[in-house]
Amino acid sequence: MTETQRKIGFLVCLVTIVLAILDLQIVSAATVPIVRDLDPDHGIDKIPWLVSAFALASAAMLPLYGKLCDVLGPKRVFTGAIATFLLGSTLCGAAQSMDQLIAARALQGLGGGGLMSVTMVVIAHLKGPEEKGAGKGTNIGGVMAGGAMAVGPWIGGLLADHASWRWIFYINLPVGLAVLAASAFALKLPERHVRRPLDYAGAALAAAFSSALLLVTDWGGKKYAWSSPVVLGLAVASGVALALFLWRQLRAAEPVLPMSLFRIPELRLGFAIQAIMGAAMMGAIYYVLIYLQVVRGITSSSAGLYLIPMAVGLSATGLLSGPLTTRGWTTRTFTISGTATTALAFVLLATTTGPDTSLWLIRAELLLAGAGFGQLLGQLILLVQDAAPRHRLGVATTSIRYFQSLGNALGTALFGTVLARLYAADGPGGDVGTLAHLTGSARAEGVHAFVSATSVVFWSGAALMTLAAVLAVRLPRPGRPEDTEQPERQTEPLPA
Repeated sequence: MTETQRKIGFLVCLVTIVLAILDLQIVSAATVPIVRDLDPDHGIDKIPWLVSAFALASAAMLPLYGKLCDVLGPKRVFTGAIATFLLGSTLCGAAQSMDQLIAARALQGLGGGGLMSVTMVVIAHLKGPEEKGAGKGTNIGGVMAGGAMAVGPWIGGLLADHASWRWIFYINLPVGLAVLAASAFALKLPERHVRRPLDYAGAALAAAFSSALLLVTDWGGKKYAWSSPVVLGLAVASGVALALFLWRQLRAAEPVLPMSLFRIPELRLGFAIQAIMGAAMMGAIYYVLIYLQVVRGITSSSAGLYLIPMAVGLSATGLLSGPLTTRGWTTRTFTISGTATTALAFVLLATTTGPDTSLWLIRAELLLAGAGFGQLLGQLILLVQDAAPRHRLGVATTSIRYFQSLGNALGTALFGTVLARLYAADGPGGDVGTLAHLTGSARAEGVHAFVSATSVVFWSGAALMTLAAVLAVRLPRPGRPEDTEQPERQTEPLPA
């Protein structure tokens, strides 16, 4: 590739990252007009599936995307993911019912699973050997992701109010088509001409495990009780699918997630830290927004603006990571600093959040949390990519996104259960949703119970990030003898 083609390739990847982040954020602002247009009588009950269908399909595809990158080459998979995403976007915009929209969102999610993960594989291939360990692409990607997180809900609301909610999906088409055209010209990436068998059984088991687990965390304690036959059945199905998946990976000739990767300390620890970070990030975002709406009476659209300081923190660390790298900071340094900074932000949220806490203090704490998460998002991917064997680069990169998705789901369930149980024990009766309708002393009692429960949620986030910091300290230091060439000595499992 020429230098011009490489620059265009990096730009294509950054635009794709923005497209992925925007699509996650932009739909949340348009749920009301979507329901009003498609199904005003019963559509409100189907709103959660607009998010769940996309998330389930996206997470289910991640393990297979990594393997496809290693078997077919990243360009083909990158192009296929974007094309699938654009087809799903077209069908979403043309949907005439909520059921059609949910099905189209699932198709969109099949492609969306590759927008972030496969894009990071492409970025790794665009970097030359002399740039190994450099954060080019991942640093700027953090800035772009932070900006997209901040403006996504605003763009969604703007389109819904002044155009049509359908343009939330149609807007993907010109951007996506431009990405496809530019990638066809610029991306000259290695292709695999020797075909190897794909472990479709392993991919199917991974999809079954992910889908069942995500449904457990999405439905448990909300749509169904944790002890209900539906949730328990899904939990059992998830456990069985996981056991069969691990058994399959030890026997398959070309596993979708080779167990040999877990022998590499950077990968083993990086996957764990990414999962913990995914869980904690849900606590920082979701439960701060709930606090603002339930306790402080801020509307949902206005509460979303409080994510802007977190986005600023993400972007700022993305901009600073380059200069800090030139001063000797390594991925290990960023990981230790990021986990410690995020743990501190959770401690501050736990100790200062009350019924009358200054909203500017909450903004400052979210800014600090964003600065911590910003040090982790790109650097953990870089850590894994630098340590992975070159022929396993696709699997390693998509796996770290996969573990983050699982962490997001488990974090939502963990924190939600803690909040609901503590509020039920100390509150004036009922669940958290009834707090908005309470008055007088009952409301004061409910607010006190909710704030106490939220404090425990934030302490739980601090504990998780402290554990992540301990794991980060255990990362090997760059240049130690046991780190060099270790990935190439990994043995592959025997064919079944």
